[in-house]
Amino acid sequence: MTGGSRGVGLATAKLALQHGDRVAVLARNIDEAKLRAELGNDVLLITADVTQSDSVSTAFSQIDQQWGGIDVLINNAGLHRGGKLQRLATEDWEAVLKTNLSGPMMCIRNALPYLGAGSAIINVGAVVGLRGFPGDSAYGASKAGLSGLTQVLAIELAPKNIRVNLVIPGLVITEMTSQLDAKALDKLIERIPLGRVGQEDEIAQVIWWVAGSTYMTGAIIPTDGGMLAQL
Repeated sequence: MTGGSRGVGLATAKLALQHGDRVAVLARNIDEAKLRAELGNDVLLITADVTQSDSVSTAFSQIDQQWGGIDVLINNAGLHRGGKLQRLATEDWEAVLKTNLSGPMMCIRNALPYLGAGSAIINVGAVVGLRGFPGDSAYGASKAGLSGLTQVLAIELAPKNIRVNLVIPGLVITEMTSQLDAKALDKLIERIPLGRVGQEDEIAQVIWWVAGSTYMTGAIIPTDGGMLAQL
């Protein structure tokens, strides 16, 4: 799992471990003491940068050497840098697309030799990938691209019996979204039919369920309190 050291990724890792799964957490920055305290000693912690092909290749090779293959790949690592188009720095645009779109592509490509029949890939998208929000051109474009990548690869990999799906979390207060000011947060919550933000473990439950859903591929699964239905 990429981006598994915090937020939704960490919640998903905890849930998988509770169900007896073996978990490898990939992240740019690993606080080993903290993660061991949260996840235990059986989890495999790997420092890896999804934007760097060599780093990704080494990480998946290490997982294979440890466990002899991969059953589920969860592409959760994400980067958000906002700003309306005329103020958005080119380097911010490129960094977001490199992490959120090229990163999953490189992870999938490098994981494929270790994914057998019946395995699953879950990409983690965003509401803004399907609906427009001012100031989110980079993030929205990257997540829209991830939706397209998911559906194309679902067709490409179906003959290998490898399933590829996209889970779309709604508004969850994580380190990435905690920068929202109170006024902006209130406006977003007003758009959610269930009237509240989501919890990390609620998103994790859906990711874990999708991973085990053997007749689902190419699906887009919103977990957003009804936000996409409302907009």
